[in-house]
Amino acid sequence: MSIVEYLIELGVKKDLVEKTDFICKLNLSEESLWQELSLKILPQIRDFNTHKAIHDKVFSNWDQRPAPWWIQTKDKAQQTNLFQSIKDSHFESYKQFHRWSVESFDKFWDHTISKLGIKFQTPFSEIIERPVNYETPGWLPEAKMNIVESCFQSPSENPAIIFQEEGGNLQTMSFEELQNLSKQVANSLVKKGFKKDDPIAIAMPMTVESVGIYLGILYVGCRAVSIADSFSAKEIETRLRISEAKAIFTMDYMSRAGKKIPLYERVIESNAKKIFVLPLEKENLGKLRPEDCHWKDFLDSNTDFEAVSCNPKDYINILFSSGTTGDPKAIPWNHLTPIKAAMDGHFHQDIRPKDVVCWPTNLGWMMGPWLIFATLINKGTIALYYGVPTSEKFGGFVEKAKVNILGLVPSIVKAWRQTKCMEEKNWDSIKCFSSTGECSNSDDYGYLMFLANYRPIIEYCGGTEIGGGYLTGTLIQNASPSTFTTPTLGLDIRILDENQNESNIGEVYIVPPSLGLSETLLNRNHHDVYFKGTKILENSRPLRKHGDQMEKLNEHCFRAHGRADDTMNLGGIKVSSAEIERTLNTLPWIYESAAIAISPEGGGPSQLVIFALLKGKEERNKDALLKDLSTKLKKDLNPLFKVEDLVIVDSLPRTSSNKVMRRVLRKNYQPS
Repeated sequence: MSIVEYLIELGVKKDLVEKTDFICKLNLSEESLWQELSLKILPQIRDFNTHKAIHDKVFSNWDQRPAPWWIQTKDKAQQTNLFQSIKDSHFESYKQFHRWSVESFDKFWDHTISKLGIKFQTPFSEIIERPVNYETPGWLPEAKMNIVESCFQSPSENPAIIFQEEGGNLQTMSFEELQNLSKQVANSLVKKGFKKDDPIAIAMPMTVESVGIYLGILYVGCRAVSIADSFSAKEIETRLRISEAKAIFTMDYMSRAGKKIPLYERVIESNAKKIFVLPLEKENLGKLRPEDCHWKDFLDSNTDFEAVSCNPKDYINILFSSGTTGDPKAIPWNHLTPIKAAMDGHFHQDIRPKDVVCWPTNLGWMMGPWLIFATLINKGTIALYYGVPTSEKFGGFVEKAKVNILGLVPSIVKAWRQTKCMEEKNWDSIKCFSSTGECSNSDDYGYLMFLANYRPIIEYCGGTEIGGGYLTGTLIQNASPSTFTTPTLGLDIRILDENQNESNIGEVYIVPPSLGLSETLLNRNHHDVYFKGTKILENSRPLRKHGDQMEKLNEHCFRAHGRADDTMNLGGIKVSSAEIERTLNTLPWIYESAAIAISPEGGGPSQLVIFALLKGKEERNKDALLKDLSTKLKKDLNPLFKVEDLVIVDSLPRTSSNKVMRRVLRKNYQPS
């Protein structure tokens, strides 16, 4: 059945069928035909299943799987930041530009620093010290800087943040107002006796105040300690202990879907030394511990403050990422890391001055700081919605705020598709989506593109220890849902099989150096974690271990397959099997457990499966046990975690050294 016959069978209006027939007779290539249909016909047929069927028909003979859903055009490509830099650098293709960015990394980062307008109090003598130490490169020797100064170079009256409280109206904070708030925080910290390099934690939702607090901490040269507001008291305590935080900012309550969730009480339970408390309801100031302080009593009115001068490698942020054993890895960011985030935003997400960037996230995850730096350094506007992103009201915020770049985790899109809550929204302002945190499902992401009349999705895979991505897409290449098209600029990757040979599917290794890559860990040996035993390339560059499982489908297309090690992404949150198992093993009915993440059929966000040896011989109700497992994880680890399946076993597969072989469990798992 042809496309025209298919539309007739569906009962589509005659004039639309005639237009389709005319387009189909133009003898266009598959890409051009799809582009014409998606621009001129499909917006008038508001049914994704129909769109998908038409896409399948257009590309039925396509031999370069997967087929694209967004086709770049020359005129649109020429408007991008990336195209302009390729042209300015006198290259003829993206491939040449990327190769230059890897082989002549000093010239590329010099070009990028200039493009971004990074401010220095004392200039660097060279981009990188020679000879290059690939594990710990000497970036920007002799420079003095404070990266927060590079965040405030947009005209002072331009909007820095557009925000909306749940049930409230759209509001705007200018660059001048945000800078003043940040300087007020800085002055207040100095008056409270804090000084350069002091660790100060933040455990609160992403609000204008939390952004101001974060930047204020950096103004003083202190270290922001990132803690997600969803963490349990025990997990907050772990992060305060590792970072040696001297104080923490939080809220008395936070609002989620109309519910008030206590936060200050949880932070007290974490044994925080000193707590600065912001009220959810400005008129209701509850009673605090004697050593704690209300926001109104903390915040100084003085807006005069000179950013403290720092070395490029001084720490600005302590973030956490789960390791396979023990405490979470504590990963320091320095004043160079935001340059990597801003570079990715500039070239790959194409953030331009006044662009509105929305990415539902939290300062406890790397995408919170990433959003601040990638947007503000590129002179864009951060869009913050204080409610849940799965609600129809969030879609209204995206529409009213005229969001240009919308970042997501796949779980959000899955929820939208199930409820169809976004299908009536006008998202014409969106020029691209971006996605990170989980493996995505191609059908869900075709649906996401459908919601905005087929805008591209920039898949974005990276990590806290990278300061951004290592694999992504661009706005000058075609886009197919759930695939990546290129390593990010400034670095390259290798995919190795179990025998350390290059392969089309296997574990990802990064080829250093790249500005922004971590060089230290607070509570691990950095060399042992990332470089010990890895392959050395012919050019003497050591490969850097990352841990993701990736498949190269063709020359310009990659697909993610989750983690290769014993960590997993659940709802965009990285957590180790060991952390989950330690928590669940405290249940009285569990003798031993093993946690694995499974990708559902067709791809998409990982699902948590528990293998368990039970104490005693009595029969137990599986549904009740599943509920018990999820309740335990929600209470002691994270309220967003859920156990999808429980497999009761008599033993667990082990290596000769008695380690549980979770890869065997993953390979043999059959859904019940």
